[in-house]
Amino acid sequence: MTLVGWLQIIAILASCVISALVLGRSMARVFAGERTLMSPMLEPLERAIHRIAGINPAREQGWLAFALSMLAFNLAGFLALYALLRLQGLLPFNPSGLAGLDADLAFNTAVSFVTNTNWQSYAGEAAMSDLSQMAGLTVQNFLSAATGIALALALVRGFARGSVSTIGNFHVDAIRAILYVLLPLAIVTATVQVALGTPQTLEGPVAATTLDGGTQIIARGPVASQIAIKQLGTNGGGFFNANAAHPFENPSPLSNALTIWQMLVVSLGLVFAFGRMIDDTRQARVLVAVMGLLLIAGVGAAYWAESAGTPMLAAAGLDPAGGNMEGKEVRFGIAASALFAAVTTGLSDGAVNAMHDSFTPIGGMVPMVLIMLGEILPGGVGSGLYGMLVMAIVAVFVAGLMVGRTPEYLGKKIEAGDIKLAVLAIVVLPMAMLGFAALSAVNPAALATLNNAGPHGLSEIYYAYASAAGNNGSAFAGLGADNPWWNTTLALAMLVGRFAYVVPVVAIAGRLAAKPKLAPSPGTFPTHGLLFAGLLAGVILILGGLQFFPALALGPIAEQVQMLSGKTF
Repeated sequence: MTLVGWLQIIAILASCVISALVLGRSMARVFAGERTLMSPMLEPLERAIHRIAGINPAREQGWLAFALSMLAFNLAGFLALYALLRLQGLLPFNPSGLAGLDADLAFNTAVSFVTNTNWQSYAGEAAMSDLSQMAGLTVQNFLSAATGIALALALVRGFARGSVSTIGNFHVDAIRAILYVLLPLAIVTATVQVALGTPQTLEGPVAATTLDGGTQIIARGPVASQIAIKQLGTNGGGFFNANAAHPFENPSPLSNALTIWQMLVVSLGLVFAFGRMIDDTRQARVLVAVMGLLLIAGVGAAYWAESAGTPMLAAAGLDPAGGNMEGKEVRFGIAASALFAAVTTGLSDGAVNAMHDSFTPIGGMVPMVLIMLGEILPGGVGSGLYGMLVMAIVAVFVAGLMVGRTPEYLGKKIEAGDIKLAVLAIVVLPMAMLGFAALSAVNPAALATLNNAGPHGLSEIYYAYASAAGNNGSAFAGLGADNPWWNTTLALAMLVGRFAYVVPVVAIAGRLAAKPKLAPSPGTFPTHGLLFAGLLAGVILILGGLQFFPALALGPIAEQVQMLSGKTF
């Protein structure tokens, strides 16, 4: 680890926080229905979409109607994307003449992009036509991110309102999220990425003559437009199989810094918008502080592990002082790679894809742990905020037990029904992760596609389902996932991790909105200071980490011991 490396990390994160403060203020105004600088241009378009879709923006929904609208919207998106992927061989904008995807791969991919997971069992440049990339995957990158924002807004309104039966309108929130937040940012950042060297063309692949006289086919296409929303919506799922490790998606150190900024700014901005919407910015600062503390701890652990190198370097006669550069490009270095890995898994993003398989065991454990904490540091767009608020509900419940009072959070009493729904949402993730991983660990068909045995093989299995259920989409990439078993079970884990989690969250929002908003009393546990921040961080670590300790100990920790001792388990 070096001072320059840490300064690089601090500079990127500081720029994200400053930008998120400005964006959060704007988003709070947008979702409150107030006019902004973009209103004169976008309001006519918004009204036209409402008319065409038959949406009455003045009509709000209760929690059940909100949840059903969200499910129907995503079901329609899944069916449309599945049909497009299956039929792409018959459709235009297919310069490479690629055939439609097999049924299980199309199912996995459609579920993946609808749930904001963006797991890739395919190589984008070798499997997807330009039409599938643009009209299918890129569109879903917008829609799945907008869904997450709308769900977060529902829970925020549950806290902000009192004694009402509605929590907003899902369709109105999703449309505003796209028009006023995601689309403008995507247009600007896509333009910057083109200027930095990212391709944006419909001319298809190009043939190049190599130095020895051979011919190489270089894939290209509408890359920048997809990468912009891929990162802003914390989607993952790039144009190329290698995602942000590919020089066309991430051509320079500057584009790498931009990529990290894109992945953080909207998620952090929503937390600051939350503070303004509940009229208490101190609460937002507490959540950001907890997110930042745990994220920096993860970055530090990964940076240390990768900088230390491996015993194999010394055994091969190489100087280990340069650290573990396997899988890392010299143009980015270990510090940027550690930050990238931590950010993409503290979010909901598969942007680094196979890079994690080249990390040291402890370095690779960091992204696995951050996924298991619930993708809340600062999390996917929307999902990070509502995931953190669910953890806060549990934290104040624990605080209430400590002081012998009915727990309160942001003026709302947290009662038995609320905590039951919160726990139901939380246990969904370990059930999906551990359940599917256990089935695969004893299934010969699954093990046949595993490229590594022992602790690392177990890590690959568990990481795959943690990434799927956590709607993350990154992978250790040591297993062949494109077969019926992996495609089907990973898709089921994605569905459970997304929708079985968010329906209880929307139900919590409805319960909270119906309760009166109480003024703080002398016995109210303060939730805007260091005491609550520490309690919240502890709850996150206990619920997200310790319950998965057996899986961690059997995988990356055992692998680290094996690497250092030379013993084979």
